[in-house]
Amino acid sequence: MLLISGLLSQTGTRDYEDELKYQTRAINQLKTEIDRLHSKIRSTDKKMETAASRLSNLDEELALINQLINQLKDQEKRTRAKIDITKKDIDASEVELKNLRERYAKRIQSTYKRGQLSSLEKVFSSATWRQAVYRSEYLDIISDIETKMAKRINTLIINISRQKLELEIALRENLKLTREKESQHKRVRDTKIRRKKELYSLKKDKKALASYIEEKRAGLKQMETLIKTILEDKARFEREERIRRQQQVLKTKEFKKLKTRLPWPAEGRIIAKFGRQWNPKLKTTTENPGIDIKGKPGSPIRPVMNGVVTTITYIRGYGTTIIIDHGSGFYSVYSHVTNIQTHVDSEVRTGDVIAYMGDSGSINGSKLHFEIWGKGQKLDPEKWLAKKK
Repeated sequence: MLLISGLLSQTGTRDYEDELKYQTRAINQLKTEIDRLHSKIRSTDKKMETAASRLSNLDEELALINQLINQLKDQEKRTRAKIDITKKDIDASEVELKNLRERYAKRIQSTYKRGQLSSLEKVFSSATWRQAVYRSEYLDIISDIETKMAKRINTLIINISRQKLELEIALRENLKLTREKESQHKRVRDTKIRRKKELYSLKKDKKALASYIEEKRAGLKQMETLIKTILEDKARFEREERIRRQQQVLKTKEFKKLKTRLPWPAEGRIIAKFGRQWNPKLKTTTENPGIDIKGKPGSPIRPVMNGVVTTITYIRGYGTTIIIDHGSGFYSVYSHVTNIQTHVDSEVRTGDVIAYMGDSGSINGSKLHFEIWGKGQKLDPEKWLAKKK
């Protein structure tokens, strides 16, 4: 299971080169995970593979590719910013160089036209001892200015050459990122076509649907294990302090004091409630650890309260999933999302857009699967969300 780290640093302290290395590592991590998935798919016995597992594999592949595209977009954005800054630096340096060269040329022309005495002759021609001292000091200053001017001209020439080299590298990197992003977009289109065919086959076959329910059950166990891991993570103590400071700054109450008053994470209507759900088609009962909200595809998903993002991952049957720590042992879960706008370890606030509604891991179109966990227990989100007017 891949826990996808964010690329855009929340600390704001890393410089461009550090950020580029950080993003490159994350992109390579995603590429490795995609290769791992492909190897797994290739090694699976096609005769034993079910439509449900094929659909889950395609969903996971789509989730990973979309994450990769977002990472590439972030890196492309930073590279473009670097290009813009470098161009401005080159323009400023060239303007300064031009002005210095003109001033330096005028001084040389002036000296040549006037046929001025040498510095030593000027000192000896002084009428008094005091005038000789003044002239000597003045000439030293002029000489020092000219020396500094010449050095600055040389420095600017070297800097402009270096800046132009940096610009060339950044332009090549930006072109490479753009091409790779376009290639990944094509992969998404192709994978979606394959997914659509598998989904059509799945919905026609009752046995395949039953198999998909098993995928959901496996995903539920995966979610429970993940929450348990997060609760046992030593980093949660540091997050608790960050969340406490965040609540003080934003003047918000603790999660447990906001029962029945939390804002909705997305616009839409509830199509699956918390708890045991009866499937009349398959005549089976399944456990829903949260609620499912049906809304418009691409509509924004927002956190129900401020907190720290602990996890962005893919869970079979639930698709791309975001988990947010709200402190005091409370967590919220957002599944089936797409086009993620946040990153692991980033601080988020109520109202921030963290993703958009999608169909990642869903066989019923775009929706949001939403969960609330408190002290390691699944809670009914409807009892925590504000009543709609």
